[in-house]
Amino acid sequence: MTGYFSTPFPRRHSVGVDVGGVTVGGDAPVIVQSMTNTDTADIDQTVAQVAALHRAGSEIVRITVDRDESAAAVPAIRERLERLGINVPLVGDFHYIGHKLLADHPACAEALAKYRINPGNVGFKDKKDKQFAAIVEKAIFYDKPVRIGVNWGSLDQELLTRLMDENQANGSPLTAQEVMREAIVQSALLSAEAAEQLGLGRDKIILSAKVSQVQDLIAVYTMLAERCDHALHLGLTEAGMGSKGIVASSAAMGILLQQGIGDTIRISLTPEPNGDRTREVQVAQELLQTMGFRQFVPIVAACPGCGRTTSTVFQELAQNIQEGIRKNMPEWRKKYPGVEELKVAVMGCIVNGPGESKHADIGISLPGTGEMPAAPVFIDGKKAMTLRGPDIAQDFEKMVADYIEQRFGRGGGKQAAE
Repeated sequence: MTGYFSTPFPRRHSVGVDVGGVTVGGDAPVIVQSMTNTDTADIDQTVAQVAALHRAGSEIVRITVDRDESAAAVPAIRERLERLGINVPLVGDFHYIGHKLLADHPACAEALAKYRINPGNVGFKDKKDKQFAAIVEKAIFYDKPVRIGVNWGSLDQELLTRLMDENQANGSPLTAQEVMREAIVQSALLSAEAAEQLGLGRDKIILSAKVSQVQDLIAVYTMLAERCDHALHLGLTEAGMGSKGIVASSAAMGILLQQGIGDTIRISLTPEPNGDRTREVQVAQELLQTMGFRQFVPIVAACPGCGRTTSTVFQELAQNIQEGIRKNMPEWRKKYPGVEELKVAVMGCIVNGPGESKHADIGISLPGTGEMPAAPVFIDGKKAMTLRGPDIAQDFEKMVADYIEQRFGRGGGKQAAE
């Protein structure tokens, strides 16, 4: 009998949006994106980080465009990336003065693949509609899509106040939290409707509704998915640092993705001081891969260890192989088509080691505590050899490299399939 969570729900229907050659929504897979945390006016640092994020697997990269200096730098960043052979779409993140920056820096407006605007701070009072329209008109002129990104930290207070007043006049049937959720959803939908009335096509609009609590995110996106067919960008804002941010983001987005909701995602991790920004890209990929939506890198299965595995050899070997895969994947994707389907097993003792290794494409069962100092290696479900001696780890790493070359190298894939 098929389990309730054994396969993902069918993807919800959404209108596809072309973002600089990358399709978001429609029949496209869920797209991974990230955002730089450099000063965009610093061209060297921004180019370096965009390149690192893209090589890690970010298919769209957002950059901050907050003042004249950063807007002026965007064309140079785009040009420098193209010279490096990096054609990743760049999204401009605009707040408060986006209308002015796009008007004053036409080369920036042209170089960006998409504009992200926040209806909560695009303008205030009588200026809001005018400045929102100015950005949308620039998007139409330059044929660019727009992400209308609502954030509960900068929610349209006029809309929220009106809904609160209406709720109170009706006897307060909704809680304050429910009214806030409704305000977020309405802000996105009303802004999208206004953009369409100005002439922006539905195939140029992506919506997002960022909150920082898991249950709020699930509720808000479920409501959005029921009330529109726009492509949706998922992300838990201010998710936090380390395991907290990873767990919170995965819990919220995992539930939504399982229900077919979400066309592109970002894991908004707070990096540790001088930490690696690409970590959020890796987590996003692992979430999609673990749930069975996409395959980005070979899977390395490794046992958790127990009293039978007092040696750290299998842990170190699994770590080396995993890190080696991440490091080599940018080149492997070009050199070895299909290598992301590879399954490697690094097991620590005889209990599950041989069986798990047989299920992998290539696997090794290292000796546990008190076992004979021998490590059988299984290739394509069959025992290929037994490794012994002090260089077991290095020998197996070489076997993995050889297996990749033979199976996925030029002509190898076809031969392996036959």
